[in-house]
Amino acid sequence: MLTTMARRATIRTLRGWAISVLQEAGAIRECEEHGWMQDRADPHARDRAFDIALQDPPPGVSSQAAAVAIAEVLDSIGDTCPECRPDDVA
Repeated sequence: MLTTMARRATIRTLRGWAISVLQEAGAIRECEEHGWMQDRADPHARDRAFDIALQDPPPGVSSQAAAVAIAEVLDSIGDTCPECRPDDVA
């Protein structure tokens, strides 16, 4: 059986690529109401994102730089939406 691997959409910035990879891996999610990115604190999803960065970095970027971009995005995202009230957070 012939299978094809779907290519990721072209991303203009390394940060945008890192956010896309983190979403694909399930490490971050978007607040449905406000659109803020939230860290899901899933260590397995984080590992998957770093594996993607090391094995399939964007064109022209080293795998080490891609992994650093993943880490920088994770460091900049909290686990709650700043606009949601504390009783609204699930």
